[in-house]
Amino acid sequence: MSEIGTGTSVVVVGGGVTGLSAAWWLARSGVAVTVVEKGIVGFEASGRNGGGCTHYQSPLFHEEQRLWPQMDELLGYPTEYQRGRIVFQVDPRKERFHEGLGLRLPSGYAWDVLDPRQVRELVPLAGDNVVSGVHFHFGGHANPQRTSQAYAWAAQDHGAKILQHTPVRGFETAGGRVTGVETASGIIGCDALVIAAGPQTGRLVAMLGHDLPMAAARAEMIVTEPLEMMPITGVDGNGLYGRQTLRGNLAYGGGPHEWFGEVGLEETPPKPSGSVTRNIARRVAELLPKAAHARVIRSWAGVIENTPDGRPVIERLAAPDNVTVATMSSVGFGLSPASGRAIRDLVIDGRCSFADLEKLRLSRFEGLARDWRTELNWLPPEGAEAAVSAALN
Repeated sequence: MSEIGTGTSVVVVGGGVTGLSAAWWLARSGVAVTVVEKGIVGFEASGRNGGGCTHYQSPLFHEEQRLWPQMDELLGYPTEYQRGRIVFQVDPRKERFHEGLGLRLPSGYAWDVLDPRQVRELVPLAGDNVVSGVHFHFGGHANPQRTSQAYAWAAQDHGAKILQHTPVRGFETAGGRVTGVETASGIIGCDALVIAAGPQTGRLVAMLGHDLPMAAARAEMIVTEPLEMMPITGVDGNGLYGRQTLRGNLAYGGGPHEWFGEVGLEETPPKPSGSVTRNIARRVAELLPKAAHARVIRSWAGVIENTPDGRPVIERLAAPDNVTVATMSSVGFGLSPASGRAIRDLVIDGRCSFADLEKLRLSRFEGLARDWRTELNWLPPEGAEAAVSAALN
């Protein structure tokens, strides 16, 4: 653990998978790193998601696919990564969904179109309502909780310091650079700063004079009792994402989101379970009818951040010029091996060595209407915002 009041080369604000991966990549490059997290590392959406690792529409996709099969060896701890994924449809209107999918997939990655019988062979819990499917021979899924912990341990193995229960309250600047991070326990001096604080990222970036539009939402998952293992354990469809765990549990989520107002720097919104669990359970039963009898044994929620266009922001700012910002807009887990490396490159070299991040720059939101959340209907339920504010104060 780091002593408050001492300096470090890089401070990473945020102990989710993006911040932890960045800290690991920096530390393994010989950089002195301190991670500051307002709660417990990996305890929000980073450890509570579907575990998917198949983000083919991201500029980080190729590096994501290159790295995931190596992560257990590179980290030295298990992530439970499993390669391959099935996506199938039960809505007759989507029988030919693979045609549009084929236009979006990058070349060079193997995948097959499946008829209903082939889907049921690979996904024995599927039913007679299958209309079509695809089998990705790339991508896959991992265990979010295991992976978050693996990043933290691996970063510490390389000398990184992790401060939990340490909210950030502000920054010290001099000469156009951030020189210190003000926490609830004192100032940590730094040569460079990474802000990867999930829903709090926008407020932290605003302290440095930048507008990062984002909205926070509660994303819920359900987990069933263990079932017989399927040949392919990463299965999506019916608006759902998820996986079958190594114990046989089905872990699934997939909207609808419950939107929050502004999220405080030192608190997280309350996350009571129950508001959307019935909806998710119904859709899991539709997707996997032979699992419809399984009991839901628990549910959980994490707070996610979303940019207006649904894409991440990863950028080293021009001013202050030693600050790198990363907000992953709900796709942080799967891209974390690649996003962490991209952040490492930006901090050390000033540019990403393996991908063009131009489309992920903050400047794309210039001129955005101030009421963009209203236009997208990304608003808390009536009366909920007041309840959230009361809970935070």
